[in-house]
Amino acid sequence: MLVHHFRDPRWLVNSYLVADRSGGSAVLIDSGGPLEQILAKCEELQVAPKYLLNTHRHPDHITHNRQLKEHFALIVAAHRQEAEFIPEHSLMLEHGQQLQVGDLSIQCLWVPGHTAGHMAFLINGRAVFTGDVLFAGSVGGTRGSGHTTLDDLRQSVMDKLMSLPPQTIIHPGHMDPTIVDKEWQHNPFIRWWRGLESRTERACVAVGQAATLLLRARDYDGGSKCLVRFADGSEDLVPGSQVFEAGSGNSSG
Repeated sequence: MLVHHFRDPRWLVNSYLVADRSGGSAVLIDSGGPLEQILAKCEELQVAPKYLLNTHRHPDHITHNRQLKEHFALIVAAHRQEAEFIPEHSLMLEHGQQLQVGDLSIQCLWVPGHTAGHMAFLINGRAVFTGDVLFAGSVGGTRGSGHTTLDDLRQSVMDKLMSLPPQTIIHPGHMDPTIVDKEWQHNPFIRWWRGLESRTERACVAVGQAATLLLRARDYDGGSKCLVRFADGSEDLVPGSQVFEAGSGNSSG
């Protein structure tokens, strides 16, 4: 299996070309990477992708859907809850659905939280493409358009992605790859959900509301992401730039 990634430096967003072999069968995952690089690599490998698999609806992940659909006459596939937000969409996917493309066996995993219909794609049982649900050292936010709940995101990460074999390679929607075992051991949010992170609670203001800061950790873009608890007892993941600790006068990240 061949995996090539393409990253747009503006958003640090990844697109992926996955092929069973040079001259064989292939799929694309998300389309936010530089279009000319994607097309050049397809030509180099002599592959015409059959599917463009969209992890979710956000604009940075579907940027070049139209151009790729026109160029390759491929099928644009996404979860049914994302379909109305992806104009080029032509195939609705469900959790557990299997796609076979040459020697690529693709299992579709519904992993809501970041968006309602977010999907991850496990290919040949060896590599999982997680979009904006799980990153190296971080997890996806739950305050963007189409989000559901932090509990959804936690279950997606802990019950679905962390249940994959420890050496499964994680290819996230932003920045660098990692593996399941590394995230299980070292990702601060996963460690928090496992009860392993120290629990020092600090008063803060998060997105303009009084809250308690439970955890601040480095995010994929070099900033930070915060787990906070609001006065009503609800918890959420908030960009660090929107969290101000009491007495500090500013945020970090």
